[in-house]
Amino acid sequence: MADRIFQLTRRELMAGLGAAVLSPAMSRTAAAQGRPGLSLQAKAGVAALRPGGPETPIWSLATPSPETGLRFKRGDQLEVTLGNDLPVPAVLNWRGIDGVPAAEPLLARTSVAAEAKDSFQVPLRHAGIFLCDIGLLGDGQARPSSARALVVNESEPVTVDRDEVFLIEDWRLRPDGTAIAPGIDPKDTAAVYTINGRSSPDIPVRANERVRLRFINAFQRNVIAIKIEGLDVRVMALDSQPSEPFLARNGALVLAPGTRVDAFVDATAPPGSTTPILLHDGKEARPIARLVTSHEPPIRAAPLPSAPPLPSNGLPVRLDLKGAVRFDVALGGPPADWVMPVNFAASAPPVFRARAGRTVVLALTNRAEIPTVFHLHGHHFRLLDRLDDGWKPFWLDTLAIDPGQTQRIAFAAEYSGRWLMESIATDWAAPRLVRWYNVE
Repeated sequence: MADRIFQLTRRELMAGLGAAVLSPAMSRTAAAQGRPGLSLQAKAGVAALRPGGPETPIWSLATPSPETGLRFKRGDQLEVTLGNDLPVPAVLNWRGIDGVPAAEPLLARTSVAAEAKDSFQVPLRHAGIFLCDIGLLGDGQARPSSARALVVNESEPVTVDRDEVFLIEDWRLRPDGTAIAPGIDPKDTAAVYTINGRSSPDIPVRANERVRLRFINAFQRNVIAIKIEGLDVRVMALDSQPSEPFLARNGALVLAPGTRVDAFVDATAPPGSTTPILLHDGKEARPIARLVTSHEPPIRAAPLPSAPPLPSNGLPVRLDLKGAVRFDVALGGPPADWVMPVNFAASAPPVFRARAGRTVVLALTNRAEIPTVFHLHGHHFRLLDRLDDGWKPFWLDTLAIDPGQTQRIAFAAEYSGRWLMESIATDWAAPRLVRWYNVE
């Protein structure tokens, strides 16, 4: 705890973000056509959120398989089916899926009524860790909902011994044990955190084993930091896209809501030792899991050498900033043209229009008094340097912005279609807001 990263204030936690930063169920139709299928059912469920106490009612995305991670291959054409057993409409929202206008919530995919179904196809162009949930319409509902992680494996082999999904979620519990949905005043509630639906799991490792940890911040609103004490944490990908590998400072990763980080960790701790994984929520640090090194013989005599970059997903090497079209986008403050998803109308004018093939630069200004998180659908972007003459060596689809701050991002408008943008303040009671943009 003595390390500087875990004496963070909320502002310092936010400021670090820019620098740190299944066996699939086969539907009959998809199987007949040789396509993998993903069958999801929005339904009432429970979560073990109180040790030794009754399970807490929540809403969940269930699959025929109980496994946490849904695994597919790059290049798969995924047949997705959403069935709704909830008493309210539901729509799937995605993190990381680029260039699939047919999957875009509220624009191509309208909400699914109770007892109805919706099916569509998603080409898995990119490898990485992805996220889907039914939280877009979830503000103020009767129960909070959980998310699901999807892993799309690289076409080329990656040298790791283990591959673990680390889906981190937060909940707000009333004294009677019920959980509230986001968009509701969290007064008199306690924060509870889970990893893959469990509290404080142990992850067994062997000495000199290399583990790929796919961290996902599935929190409703909060920016968090994750720290693995005493081990090198090498960041390999951010928001489903490979980055130039780099060591996380002090073993700490900063993740905005919806952010995904792939990290390689070599188990260099002595046999029989435990390595805590800490979570900092801007107020305090707490242990949420442990890497437990077994007494078995080491998996190899010495740790593996530093890993090369992950295979590229084919995003452009360079962006034409000089020929870019530029737009100012205000976040926070009075909603203005930003609306809650339940009030969204596709007939509203877009924030901007751009021609396919152009580079787009957005100046994102946070007018709120607290940090605000921006999420871009349809495309990944580069975070530009302050002088607007270059960019950070990674791609993102989610960015947290401090109050009063302007950040500039750039992306290649590669995919024609209508795409959402999301904005949400880092407060449990804050509404999720949306607008849209058009690539022609």
